[in-house]
Amino acid sequence: MPELYEIEIKSLLGDKKQASVLSEKISKRGGVLTAKNKQLNHYFVFSNVVKFKKIILPHIEESKKSLFQKILNEGKNLSIRTRDTDGRVLLVVKASIGSDTSANGVSRMEFESEIDMTIDKLDKLFLKAGLKYQAKWSREREEYKLGDTNICLDKNAGYGYLAEFEKVVTDRTLADAVKKELLGLMKDFGVEELPQGRLERMFAHYNKNWRDYYGTDKIFNIT
Repeated sequence: MPELYEIEIKSLLGDKKQASVLSEKISKRGGVLTAKNKQLNHYFVFSNVVKFKKIILPHIEESKKSLFQKILNEGKNLSIRTRDTDGRVLLVVKASIGSDTSANGVSRMEFESEIDMTIDKLDKLFLKAGLKYQAKWSREREEYKLGDTNICLDKNAGYGYLAEFEKVVTDRTLADAVKKELLGLMKDFGVEELPQGRLERMFAHYNKNWRDYYGTDKIFNIT
């Protein structure tokens, strides 16, 4: 199974009206709404990769086990999370391939594997493996397809309305060119990249206060 590299750029939209305007622009350009869902994303931090791999590996899809081990062994600044999308549970691992973080960076290695259990049971396995909760996130998502570009419009607890422009490639040397392409598309749509510095400040604030926002419509403004 080939390695996947996710090139993703976020834009903070501000409110529902701006999200609706962007949705209309995507549709006029030929973008197709492919899914609507509600998600729970539980982020973890850990220090013992060996223990985590030993406990989780038996639950990984057989065809993905070698890739799972590769990203754990070679990835930098690993971001580990569990995800429930309308009852479908995934293990998600991301690793940075540049100077950005694995949690929020533009260019990242990405691994996903569906797990046949509830998110609560999977979380308990993570805790058994020595991981600890970093934060729990909730969001409502609309997924669009425009050519080979994925565009998501999210209503995130804490953040409010956010757009993600993403392409997935199997050649990491394409990362910079793809980023320029995505930025050009965003400019056409009249939206701007959320600067990494501000995004990291927002992420840190949410992680510290996630219990106040998880599962709610509350938002904050961090400049």
